[in-house]
Amino acid sequence: PDAQYRFGMMYDNGKGVVENDAKAVHWYRKAAQHGHSNAQYVLGLMYSEGSGVPEDDANAVYWFRKAAQNEHIDAQYRLGMVFDKGRGVPEDDAKAVHWYQKAAEQGSAKAQFNLGYMYDKGKGVPEDDAKAVHWYQKAAQQGGVKAQFNLGYMYDKGKGVPEDDARAVHWYRKAAEQELPDAQYRLGMLYDKGNGVPEDDARAVHWYRKAAE
Repeated sequence: PDAQYRFGMMYDNGKGVVENDAKAVHWYRKAAQHGHSNAQYVLGLMYSEGSGVPEDDANAVYWFRKAAQNEHIDAQYRLGMVFDKGRGVPEDDAKAVHWYQKAAEQGSAKAQFNLGYMYDKGKGVPEDDAKAVHWYQKAAQQGGVKAQFNLGYMYDKGKGVPEDDARAVHWYRKAAEQELPDAQYRLGMLYDKGNGVPEDDARAVHWYRKAAE
């Protein structure tokens, strides 16, 4: 199975052979049928994107599920997305949460953010700001820009944590430095009003300009 998977990758990437998605799929399938989790995941991607096979959401879900059941972190995240968006399966927020949780507990920053969002909005779980903060924090610490912004917002508004302008500034700045316009705007506002930082019109202008541009 390892050789079959690697052989599929060579065709997938055109390394040592002419790139050929159909042959890549052929060898990925051989490995996937032997329980190779990476092959199962990539085969799901091939069906999802219509690479080497006709696009087929049902088959994508089938292989994502196989890989996810083998504890493949990216497959667990993708399966969460599949249920979240209702692609190839009926939309099911509770199942999305289940798979996001699996991937989040294995350290996927994207799954941690999405799980935080599910708790934030009460999708598939009861709304719980404290749990939203917990998962946003996990993703933010890994550099997730949207998680950094949302965590800043939670501190800004006192959702799930005591209101704390200084921490809001900290997380907005992290996201602003990654060029997220909403974070640049919020950071400008905090300098404009002197919340969490000394009032500083020049810095407010700096961040407003970043967001405006």
